[in-house]
Amino acid sequence: MRNEVVPIQVSRLDPDMPIPRYARQGDAGADLACREDVVLEPGQRALVGTGIAIAIPTGWAAFVHPRSGLAAREGLTIVNAPGTIDSGYRGEIKVNLLNTDRNRRVILRRGDLIAQLVFQRVGEASFVEVGQLPESDRGADGHGSTGGITGWHSAEQSVDESEET
Repeated sequence: MRNEVVPIQVSRLDPDMPIPRYARQGDAGADLACREDVVLEPGQRALVGTGIAIAIPTGWAAFVHPRSGLAAREGLTIVNAPGTIDSGYRGEIKVNLLNTDRNRRVILRRGDLIAQLVFQRVGEASFVEVGQLPESDRGADGHGSTGGITGWHSAEQSVDESEET
């Protein structure tokens, strides 16, 4: 099965910055580079430009994700991960980076790869106000309601017991 390829128009706001690119065939994210040198002290965040603007077709959006290697090695992440780029936005792509390391600064140089850009189809909702929502198995149970892996074991045990009867 071939991936759907969406044409993205790219404008270099800085002529020396690379356009987004995929490191390997089949990668989900195209790499973004930083436009300027940045030093992030422990716990510090910065909005970092990429020197790139794009035009995304209607019905699509781009999502800015952290790079796993930077997260693992440096503690570098994106504050609002994933950052959403709507199809109507035409400004510079900027990445809100955060140094989560408690002891070490993160030093980035112009041209360093700092994030990944993932494209996805998106739908538009039509909101309908109702007096009461329909019932579901989950209901209003929220954060932590599944009980973690302990809950999985008890659920598996319940399924096994019901299959035996």
